[in-house]
Amino acid sequence: MTVDRLIRIFAGSFILISLALGAPASPLFVSQWWLAYTAFVGLNLFQFGFTEVCPLGIVLRKLGVPVTKSA
Repeated sequence: MTVDRLIRIFAGSFILISLALGAPASPLFVSQWWLAYTAFVGLNLFQFGFTEVCPLGIVLRKLGVPVTKSA
């Protein structure tokens, strides 16, 4: 797995979990503030697409996760 793929997996998981916790129709509903968290993660991904700066990416690189997939 590459850094970019892991970032997408983490972000997608956080978005799905926060939607499940923030949507009033969900059986897992906790608070609508989770929807604000979903927006925050979405904006972070949007910003990452333009600036290539992502704290999770920095941590994954330091842990030795390859940046690109080797052939």
